[in-house]
Amino acid sequence: MNAHAAPRQLLARCIAAAETLSRGAIWVAGSLTLVSALYICADVILRKAMGVSLGGADELSGYAFAISITWALAYATLRRANIRIDVIYQLLPLRIAAILDWIALVGLATFIAYWTRYGIDVFMLSWTRESTANTILGTPLWIPQSLWIVGLIWMCIVLALLLLRSTLALVTGDMATVREVCGMRSAEEEAAQEAEAGRRMAEGN
Repeated sequence: MNAHAAPRQLLARCIAAAETLSRGAIWVAGSLTLVSALYICADVILRKAMGVSLGGADELSGYAFAISITWALAYATLRRANIRIDVIYQLLPLRIAAILDWIALVGLATFIAYWTRYGIDVFMLSWTRESTANTILGTPLWIPQSLWIVGLIWMCIVLALLLLRSTLALVTGDMATVREVCGMRSAEEEAAQEAEAGRRMAEGN
């Protein structure tokens, strides 16, 4: 057990650091969404009141939406906020549930890896051809695509850390850790997290 203690502690620290960075990323993602909504509102009001338009609201909001999604993926995964069907899952023994959690994480990592690979291909194509949006703004497509790709690459890094942590736990028979890393949140865990979030809000944190 001592031989595995150091790698487990290192991975735990890396995952904690990744969660801190991912928390910052969702603030950026949320800010993009908020700014996009405010821009659209201003555009609508100006159109109605003065008959003028800021222009590009639909294009810029599309970029903001795509970027905010990929930048929020890592935090959602770290907090185990992904939607999964748990009708049968809650009835399974811990070992079987942990193995299924690990398989689900492998499936997610495979999907994200392919998505990132082809996303990079799209970015490189836009970069080499100097492609621009077919809009009034004529935005160089590599700019929003690069920000979009950053979120996907970060998601791949986070998934690699989670896979290493959960695989090590699975090999050593630590099924509780496997479930803690990549399993579904129980109703008790969700209630505890909601209570903690309410406490922080009340304290102004």
